[in-house]
Amino acid sequence: MAGLKYLSGFGNEFSSEDPRCPGSLPEGQNNPQVCPYGLYAEQLSGSAFTCPRATNKRSWLYRILPSVRHKPFTAMHCGNLTEKWDEVEPDPNQLRWLPFTIPKSSEKKVDFVMGLHTLCGAGDTKSRNGIGIHMFTCNTSMVDRCFNNSDGDFLIVPQHGEILVTTEFGRMMVEPNEICVIQQGMRFSVDVFGETRGYVLEVYGAHFELPDLGPIGANGLANPRDFLTPVAWYEDREVATGYTVINKYQGKLFSSQQDFSPLHHSGDSMALETFTTTVYKYTPGELHGHHTVWPSIMR
Repeated sequence: MAGLKYLSGFGNEFSSEDPRCPGSLPEGQNNPQVCPYGLYAEQLSGSAFTCPRATNKRSWLYRILPSVRHKPFTAMHCGNLTEKWDEVEPDPNQLRWLPFTIPKSSEKKVDFVMGLHTLCGAGDTKSRNGIGIHMFTCNTSMVDRCFNNSDGDFLIVPQHGEILVTTEFGRMMVEPNEICVIQQGMRFSVDVFGETRGYVLEVYGAHFELPDLGPIGANGLANPRDFLTPVAWYEDREVATGYTVINKYQGKLFSSQQDFSPLHHSGDSMALETFTTTVYKYTPGELHGHHTVWPSIMR
């Protein structure tokens, strides 16, 4: 999408504010008694509060309304999303899957959350250790709905069709041959522009980081500057019919209703060692040609 802007770097400390609200970031402090524009200061933590400075990860966001202003969460149908690995009989044979069929919008409208299908995984969300591997197939955008994963980070890889990811930190356009990461606890919605399919790698407990270079030297693998995080953006929108927030928590889905869009912060200040508390995207094909090995990017 033309006009989207990004900040460059992996492990940087960023500050960003929507140009519609200049001066929305407090100066010299994170949580003043009265924030500019009457905003509410909230911290999103990506690590323990008392972690050493080198590993302490958090972001400050400045919201129009508090994020806790919503009705209680209630359980909802999980569809094809699961983490019950112990209910599957072991099979030592080699397994392959044909491409998942993308549903036709004329037959059934399916958005990103409804179109998640779990393929395999290991570990457990409750113990905060392991991974889940999913496919997504969808044909319609998330309208007055957003998703929040309390279990871990989502690495999303579009395979067919591009997606517009709107998050609490800004907006990203992600195309095939690109990846994006939505980290734990962040609300986001996905817009599509037709039939769309892709992959999702979910990690519990840990966060993605760049691997050490080792014997390949200083200039191998992905460069930190090639990772992009969006600039701040917000929408100040009331939703009289109800806005649905979907939360994935301990492998289950829950939903809550509120009367406004939660994607409504006008500025953020991010102290981000390894980007633990923001969103970002990466384009290996454009930046490094078509010989980049995907597993070499992150670990």
